[in-house]
Amino acid sequence: MSATKREEVSSHLRYIRLDLREMHQMLIKDDLLPDPNEAKEVHAQLHALLDLVSDKKIKKIKNQFGNF
Repeated sequence: MSATKREEVSSHLRYIRLDLREMHQMLIKDDLLPDPNEAKEVHAQLHALLDLVSDKKIKKIKNQFGNF
């Protein structure tokens, strides 16, 4: 994985981690469920991260099995 891609993945993970930490604190301290829009936002971030990571793997697989 290239350095820029690694930094991008790291950045995505950092934001997701912060959002999940805030949601967890709401659950523990305030006994409140997070706003559904916040949960949808985290889900979208996870989906974007999956696309970012899986894109690289798909290209490798296509190149590896392209001769068949």
